[in-house]
Amino acid sequence: MINYLTVMFAITIVYLAVTDRFTVYARLLGLQGFILFGITLAELHKASIGDLLFISSETFFFKGLVVPYMINVIVKNTKVEKVTTEALSGFYELLLIIISLFISIFMAYTLKNPYIDTVFLTIAFFTMFSGLIIIVTHRLILSHLIGFLVLENAAFLFSIALGSEMPMMINIGTLLDIFVGVLILGFFGMKLKPNIEHLNQLKD
Repeated sequence: MINYLTVMFAITIVYLAVTDRFTVYARLLGLQGFILFGITLAELHKASIGDLLFISSETFFFKGLVVPYMINVIVKNTKVEKVTTEALSGFYELLLIIISLFISIFMAYTLKNPYIDTVFLTIAFFTMFSGLIIIVTHRLILSHLIGFLVLENAAFLFSIALGSEMPMMINIGTLLDIFVGVLILGFFGMKLKPNIEHLNQLKD
């Protein structure tokens, strides 16, 4: 079960590289949240009930529901639905994503440790590189928002890689994930607000 979920998560990362609609980005990030919810239930079975409920709630409600909803609100307000043609083409971005996957596998097995899950470490590196690629290869601020949220998922996977060996570290990572997520969404919302008002004035 856990292997299927990790493969599905990796597929969503690849799909992020080839899509050009922000509504699809929102759906994929929501799907990643639900996948992380499933991974949490399957991987942290040794954790306490309180820790498990806390982490599961964060992945299911915040990542799976709140984040996609807020992205859709931003897209609706800005009227920006697609990535601009100035962004790197999907083919080259996909090529970079595939290269990053091989680099992630190499790094994870180089840092192999009996206390760290190598599979999750690989996916965490892959997700981190993918988020950076999205940020670097796109010019729209909305694309940067997506990239930062992908980086958040990478940070969460890094904490999951520790498994039940350090549950407190996972809780700290989860709290940081929520804090950074709200901060990023709030920052981008405020950053976009003056531009939205300016566009509305031009329409009038």
